[in-house]
Amino acid sequence: MTTTPPSTDAFGPGVLALDHAVEAARITDWLRQTVARTLHRRGAIVAVSGGIDSALCATLAARALGADRVEALFLPEAANSPAAADRARELCRWLGVELGEQEIASPLRELGCYRLQDEAIARVFPDLPPGSPHKITIAGDLLERDRSNLFDLVAQAPDGTLRRARLPLDAYLQLVAATNMKQRVRKLLEYSRAEARNYAVVGTPNRLEYELGFFVRGGDGLADLKPIAHLYKTQVYALAAHLGVPQSIRDQPPSTETYTLPQTQQEFFFALPFDQLDLLLWARDHAVPPARIAEGMGLSPEQVDRALRDIEAKHKVAERLDQRALVPELRR
Repeated sequence: MTTTPPSTDAFGPGVLALDHAVEAARITDWLRQTVARTLHRRGAIVAVSGGIDSALCATLAARALGADRVEALFLPEAANSPAAADRARELCRWLGVELGEQEIASPLRELGCYRLQDEAIARVFPDLPPGSPHKITIAGDLLERDRSNLFDLVAQAPDGTLRRARLPLDAYLQLVAATNMKQRVRKLLEYSRAEARNYAVVGTPNRLEYELGFFVRGGDGLADLKPIAHLYKTQVYALAAHLGVPQSIRDQPPSTETYTLPQTQQEFFFALPFDQLDLLLWARDHAVPPARIAEGMGLSPEQVDRALRDIEAKHKVAERLDQRALVPELRR
C-alpha cells in the first residue's frame, strides 16, 4: 500500500494527518484481498493484548472479513495485568468476535523462562527473592547524551522499595532471551490455532515497531500479514478513534506487558515519546534536512543528530531481524 507523502516544506505534526475513512477502507480492502486471494485462507487469527495496535488490527480484520471469520486470542502470563484481560474481552464483545483465552505461565515455567529471569536478576541483586517484580529501562536520556546501549535493572524489594542498578551484558542478554520465550510461545499457539482453521495469522506491529525492530524474531515478528505496519503510532491512535475502538483501550499509554513492573515502551526501547519519534522517523524516511527537523520540533541540532543516529542503528537491527535465513549460494 502506497500513498503520496505530504511536502517536507510543511514539516510538523500535520504530515501525519490521514483521511481516516479512506485509509480504513484501503486497509480493509487490502486485508480482504490478501487473506482470500493471496494467502488462500478462510479467516484470520489476531493475538490481542488489551493494547491499541492489536485492537486496531482486530477491528480492521472484522470489518474486512466479517466477525464470524476472525478469532482473537488472549494468551496471558505472569506479567499481564487483569486490566489487560478486561480490555481484551471488552474489545471482542464490541466487535462480536470469538475470543480464545489460554494462560501460558505454566508452559513458560516448564521451559525455564521464570527461572532464567530470576538467575539474571540475582547477578545484580543477589539478596532479592525469586519472582521479585522487575523491569529493564534505558539508562539515561537520549536527547541529553548518547545512549551507548546501556540498560538498568529496576527491581522491587519485599518492603516495596525500588532498586536500580546497571545491568551487566551477560545478565541483560539472559533476561531478554528468557523474556522472548513469551512471544515465541504465543506465536506457537497462534499458528497452531490458525492452521487448524485454515486462517491467516495477523501481525500487529505499527510502523515504529516494524521499522525500528521492536519485535522478537520467531515471536511477534512472525506473521502472514501486517496490516498496520505502514502506520505511525499517532496514526494508529487516530484511526482507532475514528473506528470507535473502546475508549478504555485508547486511553492506555504504549506498554510492554512483558515485565512484572509497569513499563512503558519508551523507557524499555524507543527512548522518546511516540509523538516525537513518529515525526523523527517520518523526517528520516522523507529526507527532511536536520535543520528543518530541529526547527519544526523545537530541538537542538545535537539532539536531532543523536535521535537520528539512534533511529538508524535500530533500523539496521530491524532489517536483520526481519530477513530470511541466510543460506550458501545455490548452484545450478
